[in-house]
Amino acid sequence: MKYKSIFTIILLSIAFVSLSYAQIGNIIQEEIKIEAPFEIPVFNVPNFEHCKNYDIRDFGARQGDKESTSIAIAKAIAIATTAGGNIIIPPGLWTTKAIHLKSNVNLHVSTGATLLFSGDPKDYLPAVHSSWEGLECYNYSPLIYAYEATNVALTGKGTIKANLTVWQKWFPRPKPHMESIKNLYNWAQDGVPVEQRVMVNDTSNLRPQFIQFNRCQHVRVEDIKIRNSPFWTLHLYLTKDALIRGIDIYAHGHNNDGIDPEMSQNVLIENCVFDQGDDAIALKSGRNPEGWRSKTPTKNIVIRNCEIRDGHQLLAIGSELSGGIENIYVNNCTVLPNEKLMHLLFIKTNERMGGYVKNIYFSNIKAQNVKEGILGINTDVLYQWRSLVPTKIKKLTPITNVYLAHIEAEVGQFISKINGNPELPIQTVQLKDVHLKKVSSTAIQNQYVNNFTIKE
Repeated sequence: MKYKSIFTIILLSIAFVSLSYAQIGNIIQEEIKIEAPFEIPVFNVPNFEHCKNYDIRDFGARQGDKESTSIAIAKAIAIATTAGGNIIIPPGLWTTKAIHLKSNVNLHVSTGATLLFSGDPKDYLPAVHSSWEGLECYNYSPLIYAYEATNVALTGKGTIKANLTVWQKWFPRPKPHMESIKNLYNWAQDGVPVEQRVMVNDTSNLRPQFIQFNRCQHVRVEDIKIRNSPFWTLHLYLTKDALIRGIDIYAHGHNNDGIDPEMSQNVLIENCVFDQGDDAIALKSGRNPEGWRSKTPTKNIVIRNCEIRDGHQLLAIGSELSGGIENIYVNNCTVLPNEKLMHLLFIKTNERMGGYVKNIYFSNIKAQNVKEGILGINTDVLYQWRSLVPTKIKKLTPITNVYLAHIEAEVGQFISKINGNPELPIQTVQLKDVHLKKVSSTAIQNQYVNNFTIKE
């Protein structure tokens, strides 16, 4: 579908989903078609409503007994994976260790149920194939972890909650932790096999993600309430075809992003509530050699009808984006008044990342106050890495085709602040009907960008 004007695209292509159904065994495959300013292939997500239920009490789970509940959940998953099934967490408070989902399994947390995850790091061993801020490693298992699974889901109107007793002690970054991530960075640069990058020891303190779908396909996360998180809350890593709908996240620990699609493709995020200690949604695609080797961009992501109650940005892109990020559409979202919000859209990279960013569409957004501004693009964001390790390989990030339309915020410093790289200026940034009612600084603060336009 082609239009003469990008603003026509944004006006006319309000994303929608149409569903059709195909039965595969006991699992219904819902076919999702999304219309956006770019073409997204039709993809399927699982529906388990006709699958058998496996109540964890039938497998020996007892409230207040972490061991029996953990064993019961694992037994139920092992049985359900064959024909497809729902692992039912019934009403009540259930304490558990790590949960490892498998193909054809839906973990269903019932209304009135709380699944409380242990705060003891030993309950997330042995280490599993995971990642830390874009670098692959073996680390503590995510609290809910699915690896190379197909047709996998997390649903229900109940609550999953992390006990932060120990994890919050790991929020600071003392010298031993910094030395550990420095080692991990260098191992990745040097091509050390992932199996040898074991980060579980007495000093690394790399907190696990709450939920990670790692190398999965056909994923559904719906309705669940998520409370607290050791690290990133919902991490889609090298995952394709995912529906994230109606979830409610409250997580105010360190690095508590809401949803992090990384090197993942064909993702719909809709009707979600974010109350975060960090970014609501952050798009990633690996750090440095990890992204360059995988050559798997984060691509075809649609985010719509979401509410951000607190957090640093509505959408952050980067800074780990070495595999590339393209075809992103954010539409019809609301940001409530909060003290943390820095930007609505923030694109960040640095001279080490490489990768690329292109085709970003951001429309129909309403916000109150922003500490900085509506759009920020910064090509020199290095955080702790600036002093931790030198630049070994220089790869700049081409950023092209960023479009914002029908954005309204009440108070902030600027509408647009772009810090491009003089060696590789940013190309084509267009704003239409983008308003900041009270500007406390200079509205447009751009450097090293070609073809920047702002229109009513």
